[in-house]
Amino acid sequence: MPTVGVKRDLLFKALGKTYTDDEFQKFCFEFGLELDEVTTEKQMITKEQGLVEAAKDASEEIIYRIDIPANRYDLLCLEGLVMGLQVFMGKIKFPRFTKVGPVGKGVAPQKLIVTKATAQIRPFAVAAVLRDITFTKDSYDSFIDLQDKLHQNICRKRTLVAIGTHDLDKLQGPFTFDAKSPKDI
Repeated sequence: MPTVGVKRDLLFKALGKTYTDDEFQKFCFEFGLELDEVTTEKQMITKEQGLVEAAKDASEEIIYRIDIPANRYDLLCLEGLVMGLQVFMGKIKFPRFTKVGPVGKGVAPQKLIVTKATAQIRPFAVAAVLRDITFTKDSYDSFIDLQDKLHQNICRKRTLVAIGTHDLDKLQGPFTFDAKSPKDI
C-alpha cells in the first residue's frame, strides 16, 4: 500500500478544521484510510539513517503518514487527499475536469511530435498544458513528491510510464519526443 506523508498543520488548514490525532485516525478509518504514523522529518531521518546527527537541521513539524489504497492514486498528495476528504464530508461536489483549448486571439494548441524511433519503444505518449498554475514551496514539493510516487507505483519504476513536467514560461513548442542513445544526446 502506498503511503503519503503530509504536514499536519497544512492538512488541517486546508480542511478548515483541527483534529486530535485520535479524531483524525477515526476520520481516516471512516474514509477507508489508515493513519499509519505520526512523526516529524527529524524522527524519520533518524529512523532511516540511525544517526541523530544526520537529522540535526531537519524540521520538527508534525507529519501524518497515511496508508493509501493501491487504486487511489488521486490521494497521494496533500491536495488530492484534501479534495477527497472534502467530497467525503460533503463540503464540495465531486470535481469534473474538462479539456479546453488555449484562450486568446491567435493562440494555437501546443504540439507534441513523437518520432518513429520513440513510437517503437514508447507506443503511447500524452501531453497536457496546465495554465495559470502558481506554486508555493509546499505545493511544489507536494507536486514533485506526487510525481515520484506515481513513478514508483503505477508507473512501475518508470518501466511503463515516465512523467515529465516543464515550465512553459521557459520553453516554446513544438516539442519532439525522440528516442536516442545516451551517447547521442
